[in-house]
Amino acid sequence: QVQLVESGGGLVQAGGSLRLSCAASRRTFSSGAMGWFRQTPGKEREFVAAIRWSGGTTYYADSVKGRFTISRDDAKNTVYLQMNSLKPEDTAVYYCAAARLATWPTARSEYDYWGRGTQVTVSS
Repeated sequence: QVQLVESGGGLVQAGGSLRLSCAASRRTFSSGAMGWFRQTPGKEREFVAAIRWSGGTTYYADSVKGRFTISRDDAKNTVYLQMNSLKPEDTAVYYCAAARLATWPTARSEYDYWGRGTQVTVSS
C-alpha cells in the first residue's frame, strides 16, 4: 500500500539535464530501497539507479554512472534522480519503484510498488 508518483520528465536536448522526483505516500521498511528503472518500446525495463533507506548506499547502471545521481529526502519521503549530460539513448519512460526488502537493489524482482512512469525524451 505505497503509492508512488513520478514527476519532472520532459523534452531536453542532448547534453542537457533533468531532475526526476518520486513522492511516496509513506516510507517503506527501513531495510528497503527506492529505485529508478526505465523502459523503451520493445525492450525490457532496465535498472537505472537505487538507494537504500538505511545508510543511503547507492547503485547505478554502468550506462549512467558519472552522469546520474540518486538522492533522497527523508522528511518529504521523496527520491530524486538528477540526470546530467543526457544522451538520446537515455530516452525512455522512467519508473520509480519501492522495495520493502531489497537484497539486490538492482533487480526488478526486488521491488513491490511502481509508479506510472514519466517520459524523458532527449533530442539529438
